[in-house]
Amino acid sequence: MNEPEAIAERLLDPILTAPRSRQRKLVALAGPPASGKSTLAAVLANKLNDAGCQTQVVPMDGFHLDNAILTQRGLLDRKGAPETFDVEGLLRLIGALPDAPSVIFPVFDRDRDIAIAGAGLLPETCDTVIVEGNYLLFDAPGWRELRRFWDFSISLNVDLSTLRQRLIDRWLHHGLPHSEAVARAEGNDLENARLVAAASLKADKTIS
Repeated sequence: MNEPEAIAERLLDPILTAPRSRQRKLVALAGPPASGKSTLAAVLANKLNDAGCQTQVVPMDGFHLDNAILTQRGLLDRKGAPETFDVEGLLRLIGALPDAPSVIFPVFDRDRDIAIAGAGLLPETCDTVIVEGNYLLFDAPGWRELRRFWDFSISLNVDLSTLRQRLIDRWLHHGLPHSEAVARAEGNDLENARLVAAASLKADKTIS
């Protein structure tokens, strides 16, 4: 059994037995960039579905501000930092997830580096939603308002040296030369990782 599957196995019962506050159960999976959130979210959703709990993943990355807006605000080189997301839009979506019959949400195309409106659908039959993203437990204005929606929260804690190599590998995969991949990882992504580590609310379960 690989590591994400083993972690998902350990999380299965705590999630299934966690009380829900409204119609759908909302699970937050938070952690720094390259901590393995997307992989774990997908594995966990599969296991919950296999257990008879209809589950879907909703990433917060669909709320990246467009590059044109980031350029206007002088924030393009900080893309992925808290101030480069539409946190108000994210709050509106999260507020709708527990009870709305079906919900349309934006998704992020990493290869094209753009958010696509209306590309995700949460059906009425969905019982549990895994929301994954860097700042779901971020203790800062706007972001901390998300905490009240989570029926269960998970935080991934990965050391910076491991994150650094994963982030460099990610940018190499997207075609950047090695020097640019290192610069992108060290100049922006690791700074965002440090923000998450320094100002996160306590999760129900922390995975190290």
